[in-house]
Amino acid sequence: MFQLSLQFSDSKDKLKDVLEKMTGKSLSLTVTDNSASLLSIREKSGCVSVRMHWMFLGAGKDVIAEIAGFIKKGRGATPLVRRFISENRTCLKKRARSFRPACMISQGKFYDLREIFDDLNNEYFGRNITASIGWGKRNLRRSVRKRTLGTFCRHGDAIRINPVLDRRNVPLYFIRFVVYHEMLHGTVDELKKNGRRSVHSPEFRKREKLFREYRKALSWEKRYGA
Repeated sequence: MFQLSLQFSDSKDKLKDVLEKMTGKSLSLTVTDNSASLLSIREKSGCVSVRMHWMFLGAGKDVIAEIAGFIKKGRGATPLVRRFISENRTCLKKRARSFRPACMISQGKFYDLREIFDDLNNEYFGRNITASIGWGKRNLRRSVRKRTLGTFCRHGDAIRINPVLDRRNVPLYFIRFVVYHEMLHGTVDELKKNGRRSVHSPEFRKREKLFREYRKALSWEKRYGA
């Protein structure tokens, strides 16, 4: 068994290497400041995606070994992890009262937003986006023309997608485009000019066009709408 003898406060790459050696699996590691989801482990197509709060960079070898054991077996109790989180609650940032990320649900009837988010994060953002994501509340009273398809809350670091998109006739590439658009808001700063604020700056529009199915998504929205 690989013995842990490192502290990871200066590099997540060291922790990634250790976890791969302990588990014998290839993995991607994203370190976040997300207080809603402190540790999540997902395996897809032979690669394990691990998202963890930065507090774990200061964890001892017993806690890391327990995480590695869970990754390797795909199950198991994690009492040391739970105790570590409890002892390090002061590391968690406070949220606004109106924002409740724990209530966000990513799994819809047809589409899983977390899976879409993780794929886009890996493909376009180097796994550096840390936002929570979930379906918003349904509002049947609002007309289709007035519906907002997605929102990004910078203060809460959260993305909400309109559940009107969670339908069989809405293509996956269009939902991916909406999620990609909102993820961009987390990386491109707002532009302020002459006292006016623009959330869709020229830089934002330039990067938006890097989405592989950009024109296809715009064409579908124009033709069918949501």
